[in-house]
Amino acid sequence: MTKRIAVIGAGPSGLAQLRAFQSAAQKGADIPEVVCFEKQSNWGGLWNYTWRTGVDENGEPVHGSMYRYLWSNGPKEGLEFADYSFEEHFGKQIASYPPRAVLFDYIEGRVLKANVRDWIRFSTVVRWVDYDAEAGDFEVTVHDMATDRVYTECFDNVIVASGHFSSPNVPEYPGFDRFNGRIVHAHDFRDAREFQGKDVLLMGSSYSAEDIGSQCWKYGAKSITTCYRSAPMGFDWPHNWEEKGGFERVEGKTAYFSDGTTKDIDAIILCTGYRHYFPFLPDDLRLKTANRLATADLYKGVAYVHNPALFYLGMQDQWFTFNMFDAQAWWVRDVILGRIAIPEDKQVLMADVAEREAREEASDDTKYAINYQADYIKELIAETDYPSFDVDGASKAFFEWKKHKAQDIMGFRNNSYVSVMTGTMAPVHHTPWKDALDDSLEVYLQN
Repeated sequence: MTKRIAVIGAGPSGLAQLRAFQSAAQKGADIPEVVCFEKQSNWGGLWNYTWRTGVDENGEPVHGSMYRYLWSNGPKEGLEFADYSFEEHFGKQIASYPPRAVLFDYIEGRVLKANVRDWIRFSTVVRWVDYDAEAGDFEVTVHDMATDRVYTECFDNVIVASGHFSSPNVPEYPGFDRFNGRIVHAHDFRDAREFQGKDVLLMGSSYSAEDIGSQCWKYGAKSITTCYRSAPMGFDWPHNWEEKGGFERVEGKTAYFSDGTTKDIDAIILCTGYRHYFPFLPDDLRLKTANRLATADLYKGVAYVHNPALFYLGMQDQWFTFNMFDAQAWWVRDVILGRIAIPEDKQVLMADVAEREAREEASDDTKYAINYQADYIKELIAETDYPSFDVDGASKAFFEWKKHKAQDIMGFRNNSYVSVMTGTMAPVHHTPWKDALDDSLEVYLQN
């Protein structure tokens, strides 16, 4: 095969794509040349922790939004690779909510076993992608930071796997310019110990606000205040955590809220979401979508309807993560290998997108959303040789997780679930989450 494939990003989505092609080659298939461009100096995407904020060592915007002391906020039983279990990697079953370092080790273990590191060009930033309609290929211009060299190469397909949790949405409110404390977006949050003994306000009512607030509480913040635009998170918070209505302004160090209350604060953390941001793509190739389960303009959730030789991985709002990226990567691989045909009629592609959007909008219930994404994964893996697994069993872990959070928001990580890959129950972690201040790999894996 003489095809050349460009993969942009070596995070979990991009690595899933490399593993998909390596899996085919392992079974005797003739695969194309795969070149992965990664702006960071190592793989792992968001799981590749850096202390840096703002710009990286090369002056590029920092990709990572990962913070120290992050633990998985969902059970690992919902994200386990079907072809590489936690037990295979660690030699034993581990507790259900691993910290960052443990999950990074797991992600890395699979691609080390697959031996695909040589396919990746690290410290290489994609500057621009153009499609040459006459030649039927993509011209990809990149900047090799190690040698300070800019060059262009041609590819038959481009797979965008650069993620969508790295370009922050940063609002401004009255008084921000005169606030006498720290204002930081979740993207630049690194260490909860910075806020020890402080009154912290978090703007937002989704997973970032919940988890970063929990981090600050765990590491000694004096008080936590979260505020919402539409609805409170509604958990049974600790005594020094309160939820308020929409933020209106700050005067000096006093925050004012739409419910008429005020709160004196030392720091503001903006948990206000991220943008799908692709500065290396022209208008006719650039995905423009909200963070939702049915992304705009992607046939089967991956193939760009306006140019089906271009693919996007992991662009959905996510309940499932690693195994959904796998399902997408195996499906994209099989299109490129000629095993799956994408309809040539653009109206058919658009109708697929519209049908997915309509199904998503049929309900805003959490259980419906989890089942919706589970059905999507089942749909994709049914068309490839990705190892079949009990997707509904993984969904069950998510349902139990939601129940456990409602019961004890600061203790839900102390629960255990059954692996649908191996059938074994995870052990209870040796230390309750709120007391586990050392989240290193070595300490976590102690029996």
